[in-house]
Amino acid sequence: MGGKSMKTVLSIAGSDSSGGAGIQADIKTMQANGVYAMTAITALTAQNTLGVNGIFEIPAEFLEKQLESIFQDIYPDAIKIGMLSSSSSIRKIASILKKYEAKKIVLDPVMISTSGTPLISSDAVYDLQKFLFPLATLITPNIPEAELLSGISIKNEQDMERAAKKLGEKYHCSVLCKGGHQKNTAHDLLFDNGTYTWFYGEKIDNPNTHGTGCTLSSAIASNLAKGCSLKDSIQHSKEYLSLALHSMLNLGKGNGPLNHGVLISKEKF
Repeated sequence: MGGKSMKTVLSIAGSDSSGGAGIQADIKTMQANGVYAMTAITALTAQNTLGVNGIFEIPAEFLEKQLESIFQDIYPDAIKIGMLSSSSSIRKIASILKKYEAKKIVLDPVMISTSGTPLISSDAVYDLQKFLFPLATLITPNIPEAELLSGISIKNEQDMERAAKKLGEKYHCSVLCKGGHQKNTAHDLLFDNGTYTWFYGEKIDNPNTHGTGCTLSSAIASNLAKGCSLKDSIQHSKEYLSLALHSMLNLGKGNGPLNHGVLISKEKF
């Protein structure tokens, strides 16, 4: 008996026990954007809206088992990669992606926290650039991450263009330099095959922004899986993220999560 099929997206990322970022945000975002979500968990975190209280890294060998199980059964139409903390995991992921000739890979280089704290060792940053960036369809650094990766201090739109071009030409992938750290705007820049495309967005006055990077990259991967172009995938995803922020969900005592179900929720916030 036949059945209905869906496009599928794999998230390779860490777990956020508070549900606002990481694997949990990815699953909610993918569901809201009409694709079937699968996961390979890289780390478990004990955290809430106030901060991270502990991290337990998943051994690289078990991460490999998760990935093999997925690729051998339900082959993903697109992949989102988030928090990676160790060189061994990074190398293992790269090996599996090459083995199965994975396509449409969106890599969110989670390297620096909102407060500016480094989240990844220098060795892991090196391996991330060497082994995974060249496999990516798109990388999505925010401004602090783009500065770290490119060595360019970003003060304006021209600096964003220089940094994105440098990264794109070095790693032979498309680059979305996210401008959410700017004070008055939320303009993002795509460098793709030598061309620049600006995606203009308003700065939404919402103090609850936990998981915005995870949400955007997961939405982009979802739209790529459905066959949208890279530019359309980014545009649709920015619109979804804006709606999620505009919902003004307010949970927790600190930097709270977004309303990932804004497209499917029957209740209007």
